Amino acid sequence: MSIKNMLIVSALITGGTFISCGSSSKNSQQTEETEATIVQAPTFNADSAYAYVSAQVAFGPRVPNTEAHRKCGDYLAAQLKKFGATVYNQQADLIAYDGTILKARNIIGAYQPENKKRVMLCAHWDCRPYADQDEEANHRKAIDGANDGASGIGVLLEIARQIQQQAPQVGIDLVFFDAEDYGTPDFYKGTYKPDTWCLGSQYWGRIPHVPDYKARFGILLDMVGGKNATFYYEAFSKQTANNAMKKIWKMAEHLGYSNYFIKEDGGQITDDHLYVNQYRQIPCVDIIHYDMQSDTGFNPTWHTLDDTLENIDKATLQAVGQTVMGVIYNEK
Repeated sequence: MSIKNMLIVSALITGGTFISCGSSSKNSQQTEETEATIVQAPTFNADSAYAYVSAQVAFGPRVPNTEAHRKCGDYLAAQLKKFGATVYNQQADLIAYDGTILKARNIIGAYQPENKKRVMLCAHWDCRPYADQDEEANHRKAIDGANDGASGIGVLLEIARQIQQQAPQVGIDLVFFDAEDYGTPDFYKGTYKPDTWCLGSQYWGRIPHVPDYKARFGILLDMVGGKNATFYYEAFSKQTANNAMKKIWKMAEHLGYSNYFIKEDGGQITDDHLYVNQYRQIPCVDIIHYDMQSDTGFNPTWHTLDDTLENIDKATLQAVGQTVMGVIYNEK
């Protein structure tokens, strides 16, 4: 993802595991009743999500101002339309850290746009133009972005396909942000500028696809296809979207994905969810791979030429996709 100003709050781990001993039969009965009220969502198809990841990667690196970027954008918009969404295309000229004008495109697919009860699901679809976490010789090469970008979009496209077949009770907006990953590289020697990451979400936050857009909460998917992925509580999400965050992790636990969704604190990341909250006041949860053992805090393929389709794991796509679907199909 973006270098995300990665305040990796090096261990926001608040320490201590609390174990409750002595559960009564009354508590057990209440738990069973609560479990029984959970609506079973349609079955997420990880093979399908993987195919959408593969289709994106096949265009080549989706860096703004390239042919691969333009063609992939057309593909994504067409897929959303095919799956029955009302599609909005936000074209914008955005200024990169070095003054480059990026021909950016946010793509939004809305379901039940008349429904006032809404949940927003989002991810970025562009690619990092620099493999600046790779060896120096590769720093100026664009990455495939199979995990960092395409995985989140692949999950959302499969969710769109499922929504077309069986709609949840609330309106859903799928927002594909552009120009997320064009932030200032470490090797840049020019003048520092703030907020060079997440340009598409900053634009959307100021000028949403419909006037005065509101949603109960948002869920951001970022790097959700890596092998042995772990998703911790992201600090800004915990601060501004704690209720929604706990709802997601609780659903993951209910579905048997506790090995992916870890109920512990991770780092604070500069990502699209920050600007969704800052400009639209929508609580937004970042589901992002966080590795406490890594030097960067992220997957070892992050911002390297190894961020390829071969390193995408369908099991991770399944865990994330089914969890998110469980959440949205239980909204009323």
